[in-house]
Order: sequence, then C-alpha cells, then structure tokens
Amino acid sequence: MTGTKGGGEVSIRDLSKSFTLGGRQLAVLRTLNLDVRSGECLVIVGASGSGKTTLLRILAGLEAADSGRVAIDGKPVDGVGAERAVIFQEPRLLPWLTVLGNVAFGLEVRGVAKADAEEKARFYIALVGLAEFADAFPRQLSGGMAQRVGIARALTVQPEILLLDEPLGALDAMTKIGMQEELARIWSEENVTMVMVTHDLEEAIYLADRVLILPKEKGGAARLIDVDLPRPRDRSETRFVRYREELLREFGLH
Repeated sequence: MTGTKGGGEVSIRDLSKSFTLGGRQLAVLRTLNLDVRSGECLVIVGASGSGKTTLLRILAGLEAADSGRVAIDGKPVDGVGAERAVIFQEPRLLPWLTVLGNVAFGLEVRGVAKADAEEKARFYIALVGLAEFADAFPRQLSGGMAQRVGIARALTVQPEILLLDEPLGALDAMTKIGMQEELARIWSEENVTMVMVTHDLEEAIYLADRVLILPKEKGGAARLIDVDLPRPRDRSETRFVRYREELLREFGLH
C-alpha cells in the first residue's frame, strides 16, 4: 500500500487574500507564487497573522482566495477533494468510535465495504504504531496517540497531499520530538506530498525539504529556504544548527 502514489504537484499563481478587520482591509497573502513538487515536504513558517493557516485552508479548498489560481496536478482547486487530506492541531476523533472505527470512518462514508475499510484501517493503524490500541476509545489515549490516530485516518483514504496545520503544537516537548520522527518516517514510506504549518522552527528544519517563510510586513516578499540535509536528520549536527540560526535571524530572534 505504500510508496506508489505519484502526483500531488501544487501550483500557486498570484494568490492574494484579505480580511476585513475593524472596517479596514487586512491583506494576509499578496500575489504569492509557489510550486510544490510531487512528494516533497514543504513547511510554512511566519509570524502570527502572516497567513500560514489561511494558505493551508485555501490549498485544502476550505477557503477561497480573493484572486489568483491554485491547481493540483494541473487541475484548479474548487472546494475539497479526495486527493487532499487535512490534519489539524486537534485530531477531532469521534468519541463513540474505537481507534479502528475512527480510522475506517472516512472510507465507510465513501461507500467502501466495512470489512475492506477496516482492513485498510488496520494497516495504517499499524503504520503509526498503534496496532495494540485498535479497540481503544479516544478517551483512553494520550494526546500523542490521538494525533497518531488522526494521521492514520488521513492516510487511510490514500491522499496525494497531506495538509497539516500545526499537528504537533499541543504536545509536550518529548512527545513532539517522537512524533516529528514518526511524521518523517511516514512521509518517506508513503511517498506523499506534505505541506505543513508550524511555529516550531526546529521542527521545520527537521521535516522540510524546503521552508516557506511568509512575511508579516506589508509589501514584504515570501522567501524559500532549501534544507539540504541528509535524512534522518541530526538536530545537533553543525549544518542543522546553522539552518536554525538562519530562521531565527529571519524573525529577529538571533
């Protein structure tokens, strides 16, 4: 079931989005141009209000841009689509269903036979390391385990693109590091395109092929940084530390 997808190329052209706040227009995205390669991991960082989550929601089809174009594999994005799956900071599990039930749910609502849905769900539950907890209920899981269920549920529908909105932001430091390692492994095994929003600069360097830095200042330009480091990545390695310092300088923190 792994490593055979292909597709998942994203093209963003002249994308702009504004919101009305206190009677005035607040531009959060301004004529953004970007290509996301099939199978890459792009991580989006930026100050609060820079448009990170807005961009992710536009890619997901949950929000419309004011102008510009977003296409996936050459086809314009028009609402949500089966080729995309979204993972939020909170996994939003259904409390009355077991882990197996939650992970199989997305397939069952698409008309997949229950037995087939559960077979595929068990594969992805095992992939995220929760095979022993298939019959557990959400209330019996830790935060990190619940987020693994959310990841398994997204993967079970076999999307070309995973869109992640700070999926590890609510976890404690040790659990977060473990989950970062799991995400890197799963991304590699599944050959899926991954676009992720985070406030954690070290997390961005650990996971990303490229980091997109969104500007907060009006008229500022977005910037891309290629993270040319071997995987699995060593957080103490000299070049890793240099990338972290570069990102810190971007935000005036170094």
